[in-house]
Amino acid sequence: MKIESVAVFCGSKTGRNPLYMKHATELGKLIAMLNLRMVYGGGNKGLMGAIADSVLANGGKVMGVIPKILIEWEAQHEGLTELFVVPDMHTRKKMMYEMCDAAIVMPGGFGTLDELFEMLTWNQLKIHDKKIYMLNSEGFYNHLRLHMHHMKKEDFLYEAIEERIIFCETPVEIFNKIG
Repeated sequence: MKIESVAVFCGSKTGRNPLYMKHATELGKLIAMLNLRMVYGGGNKGLMGAIADSVLANGGKVMGVIPKILIEWEAQHEGLTELFVVPDMHTRKKMMYEMCDAAIVMPGGFGTLDELFEMLTWNQLKIHDKKIYMLNSEGFYNHLRLHMHHMKKEDFLYEAIEERIIFCETPVEIFNKIG
């Protein structure tokens, strides 16, 4: 399957480690260079804003999907190729999944994890079969990865996590594995 559009899930904050912002900028540049459309949450703050700015600065296309409730809180990005304002978080996630061919999960908080786990659940239920790439910047997701292996060991998962998630340490590694 040819990848034309990637959903990116990440924090609306920058986090403590400067590498998160560096990776957001690098990832945005790669997305634009590969002529992929980025679909994301539509905000202009944190890693979300940084990656959108990077894609746009490098001539790429960015589609934002933001629920009405977050317009004031996240401060919607004003310079996107397209911005869709939707009624709620569920509509946002569904639209983002439908508009992408694969997903990239960067460091983030509860919202990022919610998006990750919903995609994993939908994969498991065969609602879709989109690949999920985890950008494990400086080990950000190491604990979660260990817990997922524990879930498999304890027989709560139907397949090995490597069947659904591809962990990568750098943005370049993601694009060496996409396809």
